[in-house]
Amino acid sequence: MKHVKVIITGIFIPVAMLLSCKKGNKPATAVNNDDDDNGSTVIVAPTEPTVANTQGFFLDNWTAKTWSTGNTSTVAKPAAGTTTVSVDLSQQITKVSNYVYGNNTNPFMGQMVTEPSLMANITSLSPNILRFPGGDLSNVYFWNVGDGKAPADAPVQQPDYQGNYSNTGYWFGNNTQSWTFTLDNYYAMLQQTKSTGIISVNYGYARYGTSAHPDQTAAHLAAQWVRYDKGRTKFWEVGNENYGNWEAGYRINTTANRDGQPEILTGQLYGTHFKVFADSMRKAAAEVGNAIKIGIVLTEADDQNNPGVHNWNHDVLTAASNSPDFFVVHNYYTPYKQNSTPDVILATPVPVTASTMSWVKNSAINAGVIQKPVALDEWNIFATGSKQMVSNVAGLHAVMVLGEVLKNQFSMACRWDLANAWDSGDDMGMFSNSSNSNGAEPGVPDWNARPAFYYMYFFQKFIGDHIVSSSVNGSTDIVSYGSSYTSGQAGVILVNKGNTGHVVKVNFKNFAAGSNYYYYTLNGGTDNGQFSRKVYVNGVGPAGDGGGPTNYLSINANTAAIQGGININVPAMGAVFLVADKK
Repeated sequence: MKHVKVIITGIFIPVAMLLSCKKGNKPATAVNNDDDDNGSTVIVAPTEPTVANTQGFFLDNWTAKTWSTGNTSTVAKPAAGTTTVSVDLSQQITKVSNYVYGNNTNPFMGQMVTEPSLMANITSLSPNILRFPGGDLSNVYFWNVGDGKAPADAPVQQPDYQGNYSNTGYWFGNNTQSWTFTLDNYYAMLQQTKSTGIISVNYGYARYGTSAHPDQTAAHLAAQWVRYDKGRTKFWEVGNENYGNWEAGYRINTTANRDGQPEILTGQLYGTHFKVFADSMRKAAAEVGNAIKIGIVLTEADDQNNPGVHNWNHDVLTAASNSPDFFVVHNYYTPYKQNSTPDVILATPVPVTASTMSWVKNSAINAGVIQKPVALDEWNIFATGSKQMVSNVAGLHAVMVLGEVLKNQFSMACRWDLANAWDSGDDMGMFSNSSNSNGAEPGVPDWNARPAFYYMYFFQKFIGDHIVSSSVNGSTDIVSYGSSYTSGQAGVILVNKGNTGHVVKVNFKNFAAGSNYYYYTLNGGTDNGQFSRKVYVNGVGPAGDGGGPTNYLSINANTAAIQGGININVPAMGAVFLVADKK
């Protein structure tokens, strides 16, 4: 043990770094877990990072985290390998937003609150924010009526992007049938899971409505929802992916329209309509004594091949000016409906997340508006054909997305979605669900948690309250996400993208190390080739053909002594979630 000099280089000094003396006035001792630590260990205190304008008010509810050690099992350490991860606690990047663990609900996944095991798992997952009604259905959703009772000015048929007409499948907030999800049960889910909401109101109605002023009619409907909400929801957004030719309202029947709108939606028109919605909704919120935040829909990248998307962000923001409170983007990372391999899927989180943030920032600059918080409120993968979406690889991808979202200082993120449709394994749902026409997932019970659930659960459990700098030497397979706790501990999450295991040596710099480190190892099985439907937590797997162990809450953490170094085996296509004790 070596005496510690404490050098104060910033205004924020964690308590754990100012060590008290154990006997009399003797100086405290501490250890940097670092091979280069010769002589006195110098612990450099971090400077508290400023809140980025891409995060803003979403960090208002930030809370410090205190690590608590549960039940453990002592394990032997492997011999040191050739890969080293260095985590520097003096280099804080950002506070960790509580809103990056979110998910999407939707009206076709059943009533959900009637399923106690499902609700228990969602509560344990602690998504903190749940979006509704989610996805494309937002633009055909009428929150205040029952099944089959669309407003008289909502046309029975609408054109698709090619101009072909078919019956509009409207959705309704008061439909109490078992296969759908009522608005009131959404509110019940928020209460039961201790989550906040984000609601996407029906913008499409402002386009296809046949009243004299459909924009005002749709904005009034949204404002009435705000009044009904009575302050239960702080975050709102106007529409869903309105730039997309798959959305209701992208193309309208101009012969039925009464206020001279163009056949194809433009960014300028949406931005103009946004201000009408925002004014009505804010007035309604004030009437019920609530302050709300309203997001505007942007693209995650420019699309030169789609006239409706090209220049969308510029035109939207120019028209809306600084009226939005935050910017909304979606990203599904991988090529659309390609049978992507694991290396293609796992290569996307780092560059795609960074390029999305860069695109949105540049969009604000080019439009001459103030940068607002950026919300990624739908994300997943598009890969199909080999059950990629329900696989262990999807879980690894989720870990990397969460890490990159934090590093790139997004304000919040919501994965798509809690439950969907099996569709032969091309199912983005976090839980299995047979209450639809696409059949049940074979070999597992209804509401079985899939691998992504376990990876996201342990990510939140093992990430601190600040992201700190980390780097990897010796292997391009390993990705690391370092963090620190206000209670003094240090953390790192390691992902192995490769097909072989790696022994990783972890060095925590500017850290007063204690006696032990604790970790969980997650990895897939041998089923379904490279896309195992299973995940094992410290060697404990599922009882059925997919998902993970149902007793994940009671599985002991592995532990070993810090003395002699932190050496960790990170299995192929697996991840390790680790926290080191403070002195």
